[in-house]
Amino acid sequence: MEIILDENNFEQEVKEGGLPVLVDFWAAWCGPCQMLGPVITQVAEEYQGKVKVGKVNVDENPNLAGKFGIMGIPTMILFINGEEKERLVGVAPKERITKLLDALKQ
Repeated sequence: MEIILDENNFEQEVKEGGLPVLVDFWAAWCGPCQMLGPVITQVAEEYQGKVKVGKVNVDENPNLAGKFGIMGIPTMILFINGEEKERLVGVAPKERITKLLDALKQ
């Protein structure tokens, strides 16, 4: 299950807990974001307990979007120990996302 992230809980959710965190920056009006939504849900279910998956609505959280330099959506950022490690911009196939997450185990 994805976690809804906002400016109030982002720091705590991303920096604490010890798990890598995949954050999907999206907006309700964004067609590609809507296409990616079910994929993000599947990834969250499959990697439960291994990777935390969160979603940031950029319209509701413009300061977070600005802080991470989000220029286009959807953008996914993988954080490890609170630091950005990888970034995927645009609709990525599920295989590309899972390959990125599987590489964490090595």
